[in-house]
Amino acid sequence: MMGEQKSEPQLFNYAVNLEKRVRANHPLRQIKATIDFGFVREEVAHCYGEKGNVSVDPVAILKMMFLLFFDDVPSERELMKIIAERLDYLWFLDYSLDEEIPDHSVLSKARARWGKEVFESLFIRTVAQCVEAGLVDGKKLHVDASLIDADAAKESVIKSSPELIAALKQAYRATESKLEDTTTPESYEAVNDRLMSRSDPDAAAVRRGGGDSRPRYHHHRAIDDQKGVITAVETTPGSIPENKKLLGLIEQHEKNTGSKVEVAIADYKYGTQENYVACAERGTASHMGDATAKQNHVRSQGIFPESAFAYDPVKDIYRCPTGETLKPRRLHWANRTIEYKAAKKVCAGCLLRAQCTRASNGRTLRRHEKQVALDQREPRRTVARPSATAEGEGISWKRVLLMRPIITTSSAHAGGDSGGSKFKIT
Repeated sequence: MMGEQKSEPQLFNYAVNLEKRVRANHPLRQIKATIDFGFVREEVAHCYGEKGNVSVDPVAILKMMFLLFFDDVPSERELMKIIAERLDYLWFLDYSLDEEIPDHSVLSKARARWGKEVFESLFIRTVAQCVEAGLVDGKKLHVDASLIDADAAKESVIKSSPELIAALKQAYRATESKLEDTTTPESYEAVNDRLMSRSDPDAAAVRRGGGDSRPRYHHHRAIDDQKGVITAVETTPGSIPENKKLLGLIEQHEKNTGSKVEVAIADYKYGTQENYVACAERGTASHMGDATAKQNHVRSQGIFPESAFAYDPVKDIYRCPTGETLKPRRLHWANRTIEYKAAKKVCAGCLLRAQCTRASNGRTLRRHEKQVALDQREPRRTVARPSATAEGEGISWKRVLLMRPIITTSSAHAGGDSGGSKFKIT
């Protein structure tokens, strides 16, 4: 049976009035006045019966989960220990000084009972309240991701053939689906198909920096530029690249906020041709470094850049600095580009060959099938300086200021009560 916290002042409770003990400009005052946590009761009512023991009020549970992240508390155990010591926490939770503090397991049990769908609904409702309160503009969006260790030891990873790994994962999910109160994550295309963690098959064994390969997840998120409100999230196996989730996060943000994204901001890992084209076609300006800039810089150092070649859209040809013609020769389906090349004998006899190419068969260029859309974005940038304008520099600094605390908090709390950067999809 679902309980409901009674908010009644304790007039004779050690002669302490919590309302007077919390300062007028305390951040929790504004949050309590602005955000209505009461909607959670309606959302989770179906999770409770009509009879039985009375539960902790879902509103109090949701507020505790909020405090866990708001004040960067290391773990759920630690949160429950300090609630009784914090008058502002007691006031925020509508608890009295002598009220019994729930066990930390209340939060983990609530997560399991409420389920993924309820938390998605709670997240959307919370974002909607932030929009109504004027905390979200919706037009400028920052996107990033963190690689989080799964709650599984690296020793749990086994290596085998892709076929056997796929069979083991299928058997695991079939067994898991029979368990009570268990939900399985959405299916995904296996990228890391030769490795599997026996304790967490949904995690992917990947490296971070120069460290060891171990089971990890990618936590993707979108953050509104105005006040740093997280408006869209997704968790995937760590083998799913960050740049594959850019459009999904933008679409989720627009659905949750009701606003169209005008500017998408991300680091160079998101700067793929696919993302540039998609943003251009949907009318979204992109502030992203070029994912290939470093590689292209090394490869093209000391030779004519692509910009030195003029494209003729009528004849569909390029002209090199000496006026020779590069014609379309081959279509690359994988990256949707057309290869342009001059005749081998033309390059072989060119006086500027040393300044144009190091390849034995001559200079080649590649043009994306959506090159017109790519050309509409900002001038190509480097990895070190992803924004070439003063406005871009300001946007990049704003992104750092918004993302850094969120990345730190996300990593610290990914495992809930584990007290460290551990994570598991449930």
